[in-house]
Amino acid sequence: MIGNSLSLCYHNKLILAPMVRVGTLPMRLLALDYGADIVYCEELVDLKMLQCKRVVNEVLNTVDFVAPDDRVVFRTCEREQNRVVFQMILSTLVKGTHRPVTCKIRILPSLEDTLNLVKRIERTGISAIAVHGRNREERPQHPVSCEAIRAIAETLSIPVIANGGSHDHIQQYLDIEDFRQATAASSVMVARAAMWNPSIFLKDGLRSLEEVMQKYIRYAVQYDNHYTNTKYCLCQMLREQLESPQGRLLHAAQSSQEICEAFGLGAFYEETIRKLDTRRADLLAKTPEAVEEPTEDTSGIIKMAIRFDRRAYPPQITPKMCLLEWCRREKLPQPVYETVQRPVDRMFCSVVTVAEQRYQSTLWDKSKKLAEQTAAIVCLRSQGLPEGRLGEENPSLNKRKREAPDQDLGGPRVQEPALPGEICKKPFVTLGSSEDNLLEGC
Repeated sequence: MIGNSLSLCYHNKLILAPMVRVGTLPMRLLALDYGADIVYCEELVDLKMLQCKRVVNEVLNTVDFVAPDDRVVFRTCEREQNRVVFQMILSTLVKGTHRPVTCKIRILPSLEDTLNLVKRIERTGISAIAVHGRNREERPQHPVSCEAIRAIAETLSIPVIANGGSHDHIQQYLDIEDFRQATAASSVMVARAAMWNPSIFLKDGLRSLEEVMQKYIRYAVQYDNHYTNTKYCLCQMLREQLESPQGRLLHAAQSSQEICEAFGLGAFYEETIRKLDTRRADLLAKTPEAVEEPTEDTSGIIKMAIRFDRRAYPPQITPKMCLLEWCRREKLPQPVYETVQRPVDRMFCSVVTVAEQRYQSTLWDKSKKLAEQTAAIVCLRSQGLPEGRLGEENPSLNKRKREAPDQDLGGPRVQEPALPGEICKKPFVTLGSSEDNLLEGC
């Protein structure tokens, strides 16, 4: 979390909720500009925890949480199975960091069960608890239970943060304090009302949507927010105005540039991108590239510690394109990529074979496509060839820009996960303990 206040205490604070789709950097910065005291980062859920399955071990009289590779992540006594998971996680966080740890819950159908739950949470040592005054099945159109939040606030000694009042209670700044008093909470966490207009945090009243959206778009461009998220947040602000001429332009936009043009910020977009590209090229020109010289190991693979960074290359230009073009000019067979995935963390490493010589990075990547780009970089740098980076001259590639394979590498989009053992068009295997290691020394 980040905040305007010097101390991250939880009394009389205005807090932006960690909303999944809108809790991105531009929205957090905008909320801080308009007076929010604390903003939470995006909600993160541990993938390994989500993939675990709960198994009752009748032999040991325990409940095991088992990972996809059949390893037991943790084990607890059966009598503790309903409480130990969240208590263990929260207690570990509190002990392992000097930062304040908070927890956010929804209420249970029974007030008694809810109070028992929050008492157990308080004993973990957390600094504050945020309470959304609806149960798990209820949606925003259901009334928020101020009475349940008040009962929790009167029961606990730690600060209670009230959440869930946007639909029924909060339309302007003064409503935030009314909601806090109705719930007897220490602070208020705002979600939807801030999503609709982040200037809800301003004491002197809401700013116009036009002003707010223009400011949000500028942040989105300056911080390279993915256009799909920018578009989603702007649609949430427009709401009933989505059928207006500007709303239709926004709905049709398929890039950050088109979003800017829909709001009269086309010149701002071009100037900002030009400055960012110039700055990036200057930094790349001043930064030593190779951490180490290319080395050849006993298996005959030439290796370097390199990663592919999409931001260092112009749109529609990639190292793989440069390598393929060079092979065509030299009348060599096209490059062949062999990729493996490491089951323990699902990271990828690739070897590219060019003219019977193999090249590989010693660093692992989060996707198969990124790993292939990295392998291509190793080959190109080993040969002293241009790889298409910003500021490099590579005239022969200009003719083939339209082909543009492997778009959106390394961008904010979520990469499609490759399943262990999946058959790809290019050779791809998963590593196992008993098989030959295709990428020795990775």
